[in-house]
Amino acid sequence: MKAVAALLTCALAASAESPVRVEYTCPPEDVESFGLPCTPEEPCPVFLELSSVDAAGATLAVAGDLHTERTTLWGILLQSDDGGKSWTEPLKRLRAAAYEQIQFLDFGYGWVSGEIIEPLPKDPFLLLTTDGGKSWSQRPVFEDSRFASIAQFWFDSRTTGKLVLDHPQGAAPKHEVYETHTGGESWEVSHVSDQPVALPGVRSKEAATWRIRAEASSKTYRLERRGSPNWETVASFVIHVADCK
Repeated sequence: MKAVAALLTCALAASAESPVRVEYTCPPEDVESFGLPCTPEEPCPVFLELSSVDAAGATLAVAGDLHTERTTLWGILLQSDDGGKSWTEPLKRLRAAAYEQIQFLDFGYGWVSGEIIEPLPKDPFLLLTTDGGKSWSQRPVFEDSRFASIAQFWFDSRTTGKLVLDHPQGAAPKHEVYETHTGGESWEVSHVSDQPVALPGVRSKEAATWRIRAEASSKTYRLERRGSPNWETVASFVIHVADCK
């Protein structure tokens, strides 16, 4: 995917006065193609939703999407290469997509999971970087279109990893575990289960160094790093980014 050069608003540490505001201008083609029922009298608010964060040294990546109350608009990946002081979008936004989980294995390799929402989750994929976030490429899990979403994934090395696919309600089997020995270029089914599957190795929330937390009072997401003994705010992001009319 082609990189986006635009620099986002600077985010300062801890008590930042000016949180990052992701740019979105509600172009008419979006209102039409997504079928948004927006009018000047009843505009459609657009929100940023952030799902996960991970870091490799000074490089931070935050995954999420832009959406209205009913429609997922664009998958969005935000990245900082200076520890959270400034932010860019390292790849073009993906239509009707949601980016969810991030894992940096080392200073070179990292993955982001995602799927298309139209309106059910389908066509699960991974974004892959091999150069520490300088570039990202999309790797579909399947060659054909399927209804499923990635519930979890985890890589033990640059080549070996596992993921769990969840299927929409009513599909059988409900949970499938896949393995890769090609860094996510191709996947083979390992086993299936009627019960939720937890992958070994996945970091628990209690062990995480970074977290994303929605703060109602400021109407922002707070990007926080575990300190001693408290969590420290590194950056914040405005949740309500625009109103389509």
